[in-house]
Amino acid sequence: MSKNQLRVLTYNIHKGFNIGNRRFVLDQIRDALIYDDADLLFLQEMQGQHNQHEKKVLNWPESSQSEFLADGGWPHYAYGKNAIYNKGHHGNAILSKYPLEFWENINVSPYPWASRSLLHGIVRIPESNKAVHIVCIHFGLMGTERRRQAEILCKRIDSHVPHDAPLIVAGDFNDWMGLIHRHFHDDLELKEVFHVIHGRHARTFPVWMPLLPMDRIYYRGLEPTSCKRLGHLSWRSLSDHIPLSATFQL
Repeated sequence: MSKNQLRVLTYNIHKGFNIGNRRFVLDQIRDALIYDDADLLFLQEMQGQHNQHEKKVLNWPESSQSEFLADGGWPHYAYGKNAIYNKGHHGNAILSKYPLEFWENINVSPYPWASRSLLHGIVRIPESNKAVHIVCIHFGLMGTERRRQAEILCKRIDSHVPHDAPLIVAGDFNDWMGLIHRHFHDDLELKEVFHVIHGRHARTFPVWMPLLPMDRIYYRGLEPTSCKRLGHLSWRSLSDHIPLSATFQL
């Protein structure tokens, strides 16, 4: 990878379980992420804590899932709680090979029973000394919920991200109708990298027959060079989503 390039990957890891929650596959997920070797990971459904799984699930890590995955080669990471319940919590995580200068978890939940958040960070790329704003999201299942979350995200970007600063917004948008895409393009001048390169959004869910374009990587102030679904066989035995990978020129 060139020093002037930045490679990112977004992935809903399904709390470390495979399709149907039949097997705990966090070890295999880490191996796959290490093999892909992206600079920045935008991960959703990261299990922060689960008291019952800690006692009953074989190979449950002694550290948090964020720490366990970060140990594969990403020394800088941040975790933001998304959903909190009696047995524990899960949320979004950013894993980075480069220093995180700042990060904050912002609540975007319009309803108390549908907890959601966005994780906003700033990563410094040493080779170019560029500060890149990064946002990891996992939007809700209801259209009205997603519209409200998109409005909060737009306000956050307008108030905290300089317009000339490189910006990446990635995650599980649950926007199979493409309504948020128009909102982002018109209000924030964000482009979606797979759509720019291939003329359509990547179909990433469900993994056994990907029909819905759920996972996306939006950007501003960067030049994309490639974007692909990582849909080969090894990934299809892990989460219920297909990961999306993109490379940018700084």
